[in-house]
Amino acid sequence: MGQRGRRKGSIGIKSKEAILMVAAEEFAEHGFHQTKISTIVKRTGLTQPSFYLYFSGKEAIFQELVHTFRNELINLTKDSRLESSLDNSVLPSNIVSGLIKLFEFFYNHQHLTRIGFYIADESEEIKQAMKEHLTENLLAEQRDNYFREDLDMETVAECIIGAIGRLTIKKLFTNEKSPQQLANEIVDIYFYGLQNRETMH
Repeated sequence: MGQRGRRKGSIGIKSKEAILMVAAEEFAEHGFHQTKISTIVKRTGLTQPSFYLYFSGKEAIFQELVHTFRNELINLTKDSRLESSLDNSVLPSNIVSGLIKLFEFFYNHQHLTRIGFYIADESEEIKQAMKEHLTENLLAEQRDNYFREDLDMETVAECIIGAIGRLTIKKLFTNEKSPQQLANEIVDIYFYGLQNRETMH
């Protein structure tokens, strides 16, 4: 491929990325039905035919955004599994690290998160997939004796995902709390409970 071919390919990638970025913002702010291809095209400075070089229509670009969010979320969830044979003293900090990565992804991709976690028809399916992977992690960690054996880990997973979903909208996206603060608070609540430590025997 000559220099011109490489340059054209690079421009194509940048054009597609620009469309995805603007489309994510439009979908997140106006919803699927109110978002118009003409607005996306105008904001990216491309022509309508250029848009159709990359996407067959509005549904196609929306689905690519949903797919991108789902894959990243599932990968982060899988990667958060604790290794076997860890010292119990490092468990809280390791769990915090996994949650920070998740909240940072949400914070750095707010439009994508609003689409995949809240707006898309597939959002419940995405949360269900996240729950299944998180439950697998928790069951493995339970077998490693990190957590109480009497707990229903599917219920724990549902609680954690519910907390993450609510806190992302109410605390993270409003800049009230940072990813680090939210991760620390979730681990503090789930790992140590609500009881006053000074009164525990």
